[in-house]
Amino acid sequence: MSDLNTLQDVFEDELRDVYDAEKQILKALPKVIKAVTSAPLRDGLSDHLEETRGHVERLEEAFASLDLKPKGKHCAGMAGILEESSELLKADGEDAALDAAFIAGCQRVEHYEITAYGSLMAWAKLLGYDEALALLKANEQEEKTADAKLSKLAESAVNQQALRAGEGSENGQGLKSKRPTPVR
Repeated sequence: MSDLNTLQDVFEDELRDVYDAEKQILKALPKVIKAVTSAPLRDGLSDHLEETRGHVERLEEAFASLDLKPKGKHCAGMAGILEESSELLKADGEDAALDAAFIAGCQRVEHYEITAYGSLMAWAKLLGYDEALALLKANEQEEKTADAKLSKLAESAVNQQALRAGEGSENGQGLKSKRPTPVR
């Protein structure tokens, strides 16, 4: 880790961290999209994958606005969240229950990002980085919207389907997934 002696140092360090986090998401999200069975969930995650590409571009613009080279710093926090969620790709179970778990994992990602963007925006405001602030705010807003859409989908359909799935057999196990084993 580099020295963090000024708020500018802290800002640049966090900007590199969130840049790496977004790039990690770009690699992980297609696997989740392939694994989910709910069509609305798949569509929503596909839309957010495109937004995530835009987040990376905006972050690159933020770096440029500060005359910095776009460079990531390994984001261990996001790596941990994604590693935990990747265990679901190997899990057997009822499709609806797995989809509910995927939503929870995706929301952990969103909440991490919302927190990172919130800190960056507060610092950008203090530092007078108006252009970067506007770009970070656009990313944060899309993360909040994605989180709200995931909540709505979970509450309106997926969680209820997962609840009913557990009622489908005598032992409460429901039916096992018929989804193919993902290629790793």
